[in-house]
Amino acid sequence: MVDSLTRDDLAQALTATGRGDRTAFRRVYDATSAKLFGVTVRILKDRQLAEDVLQDVYVTVWNRASTYDPARAAPTTWLATIARNRSIDRLRSMASRPTGRPLDEAAEVRDETPDAAARLEARQEAGRLHDCLQVLDERAREAIRSAFFEGDTYETLAERAGVPLGTLKSWIRRGFQKLKGCLER
Repeated sequence: MVDSLTRDDLAQALTATGRGDRTAFRRVYDATSAKLFGVTVRILKDRQLAEDVLQDVYVTVWNRASTYDPARAAPTTWLATIARNRSIDRLRSMASRPTGRPLDEAAEVRDETPDAAARLEARQEAGRLHDCLQVLDERAREAIRSAFFEGDTYETLAERAGVPLGTLKSWIRRGFQKLKGCLER
């Protein structure tokens, strides 16, 4: 049976719990467990974990009820703060746990990043491409950069330049021919 307590009744029950009164503790639990369970579930997003934390919350309440001061906080605020803090503590402890996989498995993980030689070669190719782009006339260079490096569509570029779509495609096609010739040297 859920015990509906007023704020003052709950504060008195907490005070009595602090003196070791088990009946008062049961009243606190009955009146607040649903609300505190909601707090833990919202934070932890796992029902089983929330139930475990809720048990910790009430152990803390039993042990610390003597420190509750009704002048400093409403009883539900004090209880919800304990539930929130215990839930966050559990999240933190779970995040800091090692995954439990053996260190030996790390040797089997491939490093997908390019090695130094591949990065150097890519940097040199990028430099050559940049130099070859400078050889193109400005219209073709800007159209190619916008289409292939910024992801603009041909239609958008033609509209922005105020030219027919076919004209823009011709600029890009001729620009690519010049780029190919430059890069093959």
